[in-house]
Amino acid sequence: MADHSTIYTKLREQAVLPLFYHPDYAVCEQTMQALYDGGIRMVEFTNRGEQALDHFTELIKKRNTSWPDLTLAIGTIKTPAQATAFLNAGADLVICPGTVQAVGETVHAAGKPWIPGAMTVSEILLAQSTGAEFIKLFPGNLLGPSFMAGIRDIFPELSFMPTGGVELTIDNLQAWFRAGVSAVGLGSKFLSKELLASGDYTQITKDAKRALELVKQVK
Repeated sequence: MADHSTIYTKLREQAVLPLFYHPDYAVCEQTMQALYDGGIRMVEFTNRGEQALDHFTELIKKRNTSWPDLTLAIGTIKTPAQATAFLNAGADLVICPGTVQAVGETVHAAGKPWIPGAMTVSEILLAQSTGAEFIKLFPGNLLGPSFMAGIRDIFPELSFMPTGGVELTIDNLQAWFRAGVSAVGLGSKFLSKELLASGDYTQITKDAKRALELVKQVK
């Protein structure tokens, strides 16, 4: 699989990272297909349920046969054991809600990139000290674009991705990218529980296309 810089470059180019979890594998697969049909080539599957590892393992198998150019990240990783399990399942990238040095060491030892979470300058410095090049600002809706604008000049060598509360509107996306982010994570405001429950995969494909179009306009 691609090296660190290739994956980071791909994330910067796509500039939006859809993320979701669902306890029904069929919903997971169809959602992934709908995102893929909409032009998405990198997705974060979140470790937020008992079936997460099993579902992710199956999604990797499906990726290898049907979506060969899709990068599959695993999110909400909080311990080295979780990181190891999903890396063994084939995760291309590990994303965390916070910065746990032992998780970073585990991921790097496996030769894979990780994106730790942070919401303070001290946490960003800690993440950077563990070798992180891309930082998840979480929760994004509490920090806001003004936080990003305030720290941008301190960390010119890092890339940032706010996640949590990012909205798929020109105004919200423009505010974040003007502040200096390299990508945005799109969670429940994009793939809501209601949308996943409805099974409206055509709408998910339309939303994916719209997200890619909007981000092109604001970058």
